[in-house]
Amino acid sequence: MEKRQDKKTGPSGNGSAGGMKVVIGSLALKNPVMTASGTFGYGEEYASRVDLNRLGAIVVKGLSLQPRLGNPAPRIMETPAGMLNAIGLQNIGVRNFIAGKLPFLRDFDVAVIANVYGETVEEYLRVSELLTAAPGVHALEINVSCPNVKRGGVAFGTDPDMVAEVTAGVRRVTDLPLIIKLSPNVTDITVMARAAEAAGADGISLINTLIGMSVDVERRVPHLYNITGGLSGPAIKPVALRMVWQTARAVRIPVIGIGGIATAADALEFIIAGAVAVQVGTANFINPQAALEIIAGIEAYLERHGIGRIGELVGSLRTQNL
Repeated sequence: MEKRQDKKTGPSGNGSAGGMKVVIGSLALKNPVMTASGTFGYGEEYASRVDLNRLGAIVVKGLSLQPRLGNPAPRIMETPAGMLNAIGLQNIGVRNFIAGKLPFLRDFDVAVIANVYGETVEEYLRVSELLTAAPGVHALEINVSCPNVKRGGVAFGTDPDMVAEVTAGVRRVTDLPLIIKLSPNVTDITVMARAAEAAGADGISLINTLIGMSVDVERRVPHLYNITGGLSGPAIKPVALRMVWQTARAVRIPVIGIGGIATAADALEFIIAGAVAVQVGTANFINPQAALEIIAGIEAYLERHGIGRIGELVGSLRTQNL
């Protein structure tokens, strides 16, 4: 284990090539590869299999104000080239995370990004306040795919005004780097991204899962208790890549790519399309070493192509004279 890091300055960056460093707001990461929320637990679950110090950041499982049990089973279903999940945002609650999980993470030289969700703006703000005061949290990622109970269950992330309201509210209560995680289940992703940027976001992460379902044809019932669930994995990568490319062209703040990233080549596609960093999600369930292999693969690519800094690759997609 490495020395503890101050919650504002983040990891030291030791052990990683300088050319891999990226910056999101005031957060400097040793490399652009993170683990996605909901796929890596609270970090401790993977620590025996993965060198956490090698990661750019860990995005922990989403946190609510109070603990949640989530949806009844069955709530995970494998699909061709991916999986459906309807976990229902099960988590231990923000206070239990701060007291019981965060101390473990402080002993590693890795940035910790806390994923936040709520059913009201007030809940988002209170969770963000508690995490901001907790040593060892380096940034906040706000999940706006959640239903707003005061607006009849409409997801925050499908209305630009609600995206802006949540972003501005959290911005007022935190000095940590603020990343807004966008839902792909909208007509124009750039409208949501611009709303978050205008309200004070330091970065945008996308995409969250697509809404899907699966049917047991013998029993003629849904495979998931919740009927629908979030589709993730390689099946959504082309959609995610397109949305990242569109968003990177629409905003000035950094974009983090998520969706079906399982190899270094996948990650490089997102970076070339405009993402400054990426998150590895469903691949963690299949190969716990996926994020580390992606880091090594990106480093090898930079060396092979004589590229000194990862920043030279960001947004380098050529679309003219193909």
